[in-house]
Amino acid sequence: MKKNLLLLSLFVCFAFTSNAQEKENTSLPQQYQQIMGKIIDKIPAVTTPASQLLDFAKSFIGTRYRYASSNPNIGFDCSGFVSYVYKQFGFSGARSSVDFARKGKTIALSEAKLGDILIFTGTNTKSRTAGHVGIIYSKDEDGNIKFIHSSSGKANGVTITGLDGYYKSRFIKAVSILE
Repeated sequence: MKKNLLLLSLFVCFAFTSNAQEKENTSLPQQYQQIMGKIIDKIPAVTTPASQLLDFAKSFIGTRYRYASSNPNIGFDCSGFVSYVYKQFGFSGARSSVDFARKGKTIALSEAKLGDILIFTGTNTKSRTAGHVGIIYSKDEDGNIKFIHSSSGKANGVTITGLDGYYKSRFIKAVSILE
């Protein structure tokens, strides 16, 4: 929003000064680009706690899967990864997928936002007990969700996966922890 207002203001200034600049025989578009470049570089990027958390989580893509570990140096299991990421942002108190299922506020999947936690069954889909967790990484306008998690499957580590097919059948609930 601030960038749009700033760009509009500069465009208006450009329009009013173009005749004066043409008389002085200087290159207004070049001056305009130089000024705009300096101004845009000074505008801070808008970040949210969720975007910061996801940028941090993304930095671990490719970290190998390691059962019962929350140590980035040796690898993560699913809940170890989620607990490690959230701990860096002040949330503690959950280490297992069952712990995460009990924490925070249960929300409808349609209301879930970036940074919220998805709770899944373990590999046995007939048991509706929490056994896997991930963090919502993206959600498009059609409601399609991708999540970041540490998988013991084919990826064998931290990866981003779509919430469809296999994981959709294992989905139990979404939990919001970020405010």
